[in-house]
Amino acid sequence: MTRIVIVGASAAGLAAAETLRREGYDGTLTLVGDEPHPPYDRPPLSKQVLAGQWAPERLALRAPADLAALGLDLRLGTAATGVDPAARTVLLADGGSTGERDLPYDGLIIATGVRPRLLPGSGGDAAHVLRTVEDALALRDRLRPGRHLVVVGAGFLGAEATAVARGLGAEVTLLEPAPVPLAHAVGERIGDLLAGVHRAHGVTLRTGVTVREVLDGGRGVRLADGEEIPADDVLVAIGSRPNTEWLAGSGLPVDDGLVCDAYCAAAPGVYGAGDVARWHHPLFGTALRVEHRTHAAEQGMAAARNLLRPEGRRPFAPVPYFWSDQ
Repeated sequence: MTRIVIVGASAAGLAAAETLRREGYDGTLTLVGDEPHPPYDRPPLSKQVLAGQWAPERLALRAPADLAALGLDLRLGTAATGVDPAARTVLLADGGSTGERDLPYDGLIIATGVRPRLLPGSGGDAAHVLRTVEDALALRDRLRPGRHLVVVGAGFLGAEATAVARGLGAEVTLLEPAPVPLAHAVGERIGDLLAGVHRAHGVTLRTGVTVREVLDGGRGVRLADGEEIPADDVLVAIGSRPNTEWLAGSGLPVDDGLVCDAYCAAAPGVYGAGDVARWHHPLFGTALRVEHRTHAAEQGMAAARNLLRPEGRRPFAPVPYFWSDQ
Protein backbone atom coordinates (compact mmCIF):
# COMPACT_ATOMS: atom_id res chain seq x y z
CA MET A 1 0.00 0.00 0.00
CA THR A 2 1.75 3.14 -1.22
CA ARG A 3 -0.95 5.83 -1.14
CA ILE A 4 -3.74 6.33 1.37
CA VAL A 5 -6.28 9.13 1.08
CA ILE A 6 -8.30 10.42 4.04
CA VAL A 7 -11.26 12.65 3.17
CA GLY A 8 -12.21 14.75 6.17
CA ALA A 9 -9.68 16.82 8.13
CA SER A 10 -11.30 16.93 11.56
CA ALA A 11 -10.97 14.73 14.64
CA ALA A 12 -11.61 11.37 12.95
CA GLY A 13 -9.45 12.11 9.92
CA LEU A 14 -6.54 13.38 12.02
CA ALA A 15 -6.74 10.39 14.36
CA ALA A 16 -6.64 8.06 11.37
CA ALA A 17 -3.60 9.84 9.91
CA GLU A 18 -1.69 9.75 13.19
CA THR A 19 -2.53 6.08 13.71
CA LEU A 20 -1.29 5.14 10.25
CA ARG A 21 2.05 6.82 10.90
CA ARG A 22 2.30 5.38 14.41
CA GLU A 23 1.62 1.90 13.04
CA GLY A 24 4.50 2.24 10.58
CA TYR A 25 2.86 3.36 7.34
CA ASP A 26 5.45 5.44 5.47
CA GLY A 27 3.78 5.88 2.07
CA THR A 28 2.01 8.94 0.68
CA LEU A 29 -0.74 10.06 3.05
CA THR A 30 -3.16 12.66 1.68
CA LEU A 31 -5.54 14.46 4.04
CA VAL A 32 -8.36 16.34 2.30
CA GLY A 33 -10.50 18.94 4.10
CA ASP A 34 -13.07 21.36 2.75
CA GLU A 35 -12.36 23.97 5.44
CA PRO A 36 -9.23 26.15 5.06
CA HIS A 37 -8.10 25.49 8.64
CA PRO A 38 -5.85 22.72 9.92
CA PRO A 39 -7.75 20.17 12.03
CA TYR A 40 -9.44 21.83 15.01
CA ASP A 41 -11.66 20.83 17.91
CA ARG A 42 -15.39 21.48 17.56
CA PRO A 43 -16.91 20.95 21.05
CA PRO A 44 -15.49 24.26 22.39
CA LEU A 45 -17.31 26.16 19.62
CA SER A 46 -20.58 26.08 21.59
CA LYS A 47 -18.86 26.74 24.90
CA GLN A 48 -15.45 28.41 25.33
CA VAL A 49 -15.26 30.05 21.89
CA LEU A 50 -18.86 31.25 21.93
CA ALA A 51 -18.31 32.65 25.42
CA GLY A 52 -15.21 34.55 24.31
CA GLN A 53 -13.00 32.60 26.72
CA TRP A 54 -10.86 31.06 23.97
CA ALA A 55 -9.30 32.58 20.88
CA PRO A 56 -9.85 30.53 17.71
CA GLU A 57 -6.15 29.63 17.63
CA ARG A 58 -6.59 27.55 20.76
CA LEU A 59 -8.85 25.13 18.89
CA ALA A 60 -6.02 23.56 16.89
CA LEU A 61 -5.86 19.83 17.54
CA ARG A 62 -2.11 19.77 16.95
CA ALA A 63 0.69 22.30 16.96
CA PRO A 64 2.01 23.17 13.47
CA ALA A 65 5.27 21.28 14.13
CA ASP A 66 3.42 18.13 15.19
CA LEU A 67 1.20 18.28 12.12
CA ALA A 68 4.22 18.80 9.87
CA ALA A 69 5.95 15.80 11.45
CA LEU A 70 3.25 13.55 10.01
CA GLY A 71 4.51 14.23 6.50
CA LEU A 72 1.03 14.75 5.10
CA ASP A 73 0.03 15.72 1.60
CA LEU A 74 -2.38 18.27 3.07
CA ARG A 75 -5.22 19.50 0.85
CA LEU A 76 -7.14 22.08 2.89
CA GLY A 77 -9.92 24.28 1.54
CA THR A 78 -10.63 21.59 -1.05
CA ALA A 79 -13.83 19.56 -1.22
CA ALA A 80 -14.02 16.00 -2.48
CA THR A 81 -16.76 15.72 -5.10
CA GLY A 82 -16.71 12.04 -5.97
CA VAL A 83 -15.06 8.67 -5.59
CA ASP A 84 -14.61 5.79 -8.03
CA PRO A 85 -13.96 2.61 -6.02
CA ALA A 86 -13.30 0.58 -9.20
CA ALA A 87 -10.59 2.96 -10.41
CA ARG A 88 -9.59 3.76 -6.81
CA THR A 89 -9.62 7.51 -7.27
CA VAL A 90 -11.09 10.46 -5.35
CA LEU A 91 -12.20 13.48 -7.36
CA LEU A 92 -11.49 16.93 -5.92
CA ALA A 93 -13.34 20.15 -6.73
CA ASP A 94 -10.03 22.00 -6.96
CA GLY A 95 -6.61 20.63 -7.69
CA GLY A 96 -4.94 23.39 -5.67
CA SER A 97 -1.28 24.19 -6.21
CA THR A 98 -0.59 20.74 -7.67
CA GLY A 99 -3.48 20.85 -10.14
CA GLU A 100 -4.19 17.20 -9.27
CA ARG A 101 -7.95 16.71 -9.15
CA ASP A 102 -7.97 12.90 -9.41
CA LEU A 103 -6.30 11.39 -6.37
CA PRO A 104 -5.39 7.72 -6.76
CA TYR A 105 -5.48 5.61 -3.63
CA ASP A 106 -4.69 2.14 -2.43
CA GLY A 107 -6.72 2.73 0.71
CA LEU A 108 -9.41 5.30 1.48
CA ILE A 109 -10.85 6.52 4.79
CA ILE A 110 -14.02 8.60 4.59
CA ALA A 111 -14.45 10.96 7.53
CA THR A 112 -16.49 13.82 6.07
CA GLY A 113 -18.63 14.40 9.15
CA VAL A 114 -22.00 16.11 9.20
CA ARG A 115 -23.59 19.49 8.50
CA PRO A 116 -26.44 21.25 10.33
CA ARG A 117 -30.05 20.64 9.41
CA LEU A 118 -31.77 23.85 8.34
CA LEU A 119 -35.25 25.32 8.58
CA PRO A 120 -37.09 27.16 5.81
CA GLY A 121 -35.98 30.78 5.87
CA SER A 122 -32.51 30.04 7.23
CA GLY A 123 -29.97 32.47 5.86
CA GLY A 124 -29.04 36.06 6.58
CA ASP A 125 -26.81 37.67 9.18
CA ALA A 126 -29.21 37.01 12.05
CA ALA A 127 -29.91 33.34 11.25
CA HIS A 128 -27.22 31.07 12.64
CA VAL A 129 -26.04 27.49 12.80
CA LEU A 130 -23.08 26.30 14.84
CA ARG A 131 -20.68 23.92 13.13
CA THR A 132 -17.54 25.86 12.12
CA VAL A 133 -15.30 28.37 13.83
CA GLU A 134 -16.74 31.05 11.55
CA ASP A 135 -20.24 30.14 12.74
CA ALA A 136 -19.22 30.51 16.39
CA LEU A 137 -17.50 33.85 15.87
CA ALA A 138 -20.43 35.27 13.91
CA LEU A 139 -22.86 34.40 16.70
CA ARG A 140 -20.49 35.47 19.47
CA ASP A 141 -20.26 38.97 18.04
CA ARG A 142 -24.04 39.38 18.46
CA LEU A 143 -24.54 38.07 22.00
CA ARG A 144 -24.75 40.82 24.61
CA PRO A 145 -27.17 42.29 27.14
CA GLY A 146 -30.32 43.72 25.62
CA ARG A 147 -30.42 41.31 22.67
CA HIS A 148 -32.83 38.42 22.30
CA LEU A 149 -31.72 35.05 20.94
CA VAL A 150 -34.18 32.35 19.95
CA VAL A 151 -32.65 28.86 19.98
CA VAL A 152 -34.52 26.19 18.04
CA GLY A 153 -33.73 22.76 19.47
CA ALA A 154 -32.83 21.90 23.08
CA GLY A 155 -30.37 19.14 22.31
CA PHE A 156 -26.79 19.32 23.50
CA LEU A 157 -25.74 22.02 21.07
CA GLY A 158 -28.81 24.20 21.61
CA ALA A 159 -28.68 23.83 25.39
CA GLU A 160 -24.96 24.62 25.55
CA ALA A 161 -25.32 27.71 23.36
CA THR A 162 -28.31 28.79 25.45
CA ALA A 163 -26.25 28.59 28.64
CA VAL A 164 -23.44 30.64 27.11
CA ALA A 165 -25.80 33.28 25.73
CA ARG A 166 -27.43 33.73 29.13
CA GLY A 167 -24.00 34.00 30.69
CA LEU A 168 -23.24 36.84 28.31
CA GLY A 169 -26.41 38.64 29.34
CA ALA A 170 -28.61 37.97 26.33
CA GLU A 171 -32.27 37.07 26.72
CA VAL A 172 -32.86 33.54 25.43
CA THR A 173 -35.97 31.67 24.34
CA LEU A 174 -35.30 27.96 23.90
CA LEU A 175 -37.84 26.04 21.80
CA GLU A 176 -38.09 22.25 21.85
CA PRO A 177 -40.69 19.95 20.21
CA ALA A 178 -40.30 17.15 22.78
CA PRO A 179 -42.04 17.43 26.15
CA VAL A 180 -38.73 17.04 28.02
CA PRO A 181 -35.40 18.36 26.67
CA LEU A 182 -32.69 15.75 26.07
CA ALA A 183 -34.92 12.91 27.30
CA HIS A 184 -33.90 10.83 24.28
CA ALA A 185 -30.28 10.95 25.45
CA VAL A 186 -30.37 11.15 29.25
CA GLY A 187 -33.91 10.13 30.20
CA GLU A 188 -36.82 12.19 31.48
CA ARG A 189 -35.55 12.55 35.04
CA ILE A 190 -32.26 14.18 34.05
CA GLY A 191 -33.98 16.06 31.24
CA ASP A 192 -36.39 17.59 33.76
CA LEU A 193 -33.47 18.49 36.00
CA LEU A 194 -31.65 20.27 33.16
CA ALA A 195 -34.83 22.08 32.14
CA GLY A 196 -35.17 23.39 35.70
CA VAL A 197 -31.58 24.59 35.73
CA HIS A 198 -32.05 26.54 32.52
CA ARG A 199 -35.28 28.12 33.75
CA ALA A 200 -33.61 29.04 37.04
CA HIS A 201 -31.01 30.93 35.04
CA GLY A 202 -33.64 32.98 33.28
CA VAL A 203 -34.11 30.99 30.09
CA THR A 204 -37.61 31.03 28.60
CA LEU A 205 -37.92 27.31 27.81
CA ARG A 206 -40.94 26.20 25.83
CA THR A 207 -41.41 22.50 25.16
CA GLY A 208 -43.91 20.73 22.91
CA VAL A 209 -43.65 23.44 20.25
CA THR A 210 -42.61 23.01 16.62
CA VAL A 211 -40.95 25.75 14.60
CA ARG A 212 -42.14 25.99 11.01
CA GLU A 213 -39.70 28.59 9.65
CA VAL A 214 -37.19 31.32 10.37
CA LEU A 215 -38.43 34.84 9.64
CA ASP A 216 -36.69 37.84 8.08
CA GLY A 217 -33.22 36.32 7.90
CA GLY A 218 -33.22 35.50 11.60
CA ARG A 219 -35.42 38.25 13.08
CA GLY A 220 -37.76 35.68 14.55
CA VAL A 221 -39.48 32.35 14.02
CA ARG A 222 -42.97 31.15 13.16
CA LEU A 223 -44.38 28.17 15.01
CA ALA A 224 -46.52 25.44 13.48
CA ASP A 225 -49.65 27.01 14.99
CA GLY A 226 -48.85 30.34 13.34
CA GLU A 227 -47.50 32.14 16.40
CA GLU A 228 -44.54 34.41 15.67
CA ILE A 229 -41.72 34.97 18.15
CA PRO A 230 -39.55 38.01 17.34
CA ALA A 231 -35.81 37.95 17.96
CA ASP A 232 -32.58 39.75 17.23
CA ASP A 233 -30.98 36.45 16.22
CA VAL A 234 -32.01 32.83 15.73
CA LEU A 235 -29.82 29.77 16.25
CA VAL A 236 -31.07 26.62 14.53
CA ALA A 237 -29.83 23.53 16.39
CA ILE A 238 -32.14 20.76 15.18
CA GLY A 239 -29.59 18.09 14.40
CA SER A 240 -27.30 17.19 11.54
CA ARG A 241 -27.14 15.42 8.22
CA PRO A 242 -24.19 13.19 7.25
CA ASN A 243 -22.07 14.54 4.41
CA THR A 244 -22.57 11.74 1.88
CA GLU A 245 -23.90 13.58 -1.19
CA TRP A 246 -20.46 13.56 -2.76
CA LEU A 247 -20.62 9.74 -2.78
CA ALA A 248 -23.61 9.67 -5.17
CA GLY A 249 -22.94 7.35 -8.11
CA SER A 250 -19.97 5.72 -6.39
CA GLY A 251 -21.76 2.50 -5.55
CA LEU A 252 -20.75 2.85 -1.91
CA PRO A 253 -23.65 2.04 0.46
CA VAL A 254 -25.32 5.11 1.94
CA ASP A 255 -28.24 5.11 4.39
CA ASP A 256 -28.18 7.93 6.95
CA GLY A 257 -24.41 7.86 6.64
CA LEU A 258 -21.80 5.69 4.98
CA VAL A 259 -22.84 2.11 5.75
CA CYS A 260 -19.95 0.09 7.16
CA ASP A 261 -19.52 -3.37 8.63
CA ALA A 262 -18.28 -4.19 12.12
CA TYR A 263 -14.73 -3.44 11.00
CA CYS A 264 -15.72 0.05 9.72
CA ALA A 265 -15.31 -1.13 6.10
CA ALA A 266 -17.74 0.09 3.45
CA ALA A 267 -16.06 -1.69 0.50
CA PRO A 268 -12.70 -3.33 -0.21
CA GLY A 269 -10.05 -0.79 0.75
CA VAL A 270 -12.66 1.81 1.82
CA TYR A 271 -13.37 2.56 5.47
CA GLY A 272 -15.53 5.08 7.32
CA ALA A 273 -14.95 6.94 10.57
CA GLY A 274 -16.56 9.60 12.71
CA ASP A 275 -19.95 11.28 12.44
CA VAL A 276 -20.49 10.18 8.83
CA ALA A 277 -20.02 6.46 9.46
CA ARG A 278 -22.96 4.17 10.20
CA TRP A 279 -21.41 0.89 11.25
CA HIS A 280 -22.63 -2.43 12.62
CA HIS A 281 -21.96 -2.53 16.35
CA PRO A 282 -21.21 -6.16 17.22
CA LEU A 283 -22.16 -5.82 20.90
CA PHE A 284 -25.49 -4.10 20.32
CA GLY A 285 -26.28 -6.06 17.16
CA THR A 286 -27.46 -3.02 15.23
CA ALA A 287 -26.22 -0.20 13.03
CA LEU A 288 -25.18 2.98 14.84
CA ARG A 289 -24.01 6.43 13.82
CA VAL A 290 -22.57 8.36 16.75
CA GLU A 291 -21.95 12.12 16.68
CA HIS A 292 -19.59 12.66 19.61
CA ARG A 293 -16.02 13.89 19.73
CA THR A 294 -14.35 11.00 21.56
CA HIS A 295 -16.07 8.45 19.37
CA ALA A 296 -14.78 10.16 16.21
CA ALA A 297 -11.17 9.83 17.32
CA GLU A 298 -11.58 6.23 18.45
CA GLN A 299 -13.23 5.18 15.21
CA GLY A 300 -10.59 6.99 13.17
CA MET A 301 -7.92 4.92 14.92
CA ALA A 302 -9.84 1.67 14.46
CA ALA A 303 -10.47 2.30 10.76
CA ALA A 304 -6.81 3.10 10.17
CA ARG A 305 -5.59 -0.08 11.86
CA ASN A 306 -8.06 -2.28 10.01
CA LEU A 307 -7.20 -0.67 6.67
CA LEU A 308 -3.48 -1.05 7.22
CA ARG A 309 -3.58 -4.64 8.48
CA PRO A 310 -6.68 -6.35 7.04
CA GLU A 311 -5.38 -9.79 8.03
CA GLY A 312 -5.61 -8.79 11.70
CA ARG A 313 -8.79 -6.73 11.60
CA ARG A 314 -10.77 -6.30 14.80
CA PRO A 315 -14.42 -5.33 15.15
CA PHE A 316 -15.01 -1.81 16.43
CA ALA A 317 -17.10 -2.30 19.58
CA PRO A 318 -16.85 0.71 21.92
CA VAL A 319 -19.32 1.80 24.56
CA PRO A 320 -20.10 5.34 23.32
CA TYR A 321 -20.13 8.15 25.84
CA PHE A 322 -20.45 11.93 25.74
CA TRP A 323 -20.20 15.05 27.85
CA SER A 324 -21.94 18.39 27.93
CA ASP A 325 -21.20 21.67 29.71
CA GLN A 326 -24.29 23.72 30.51
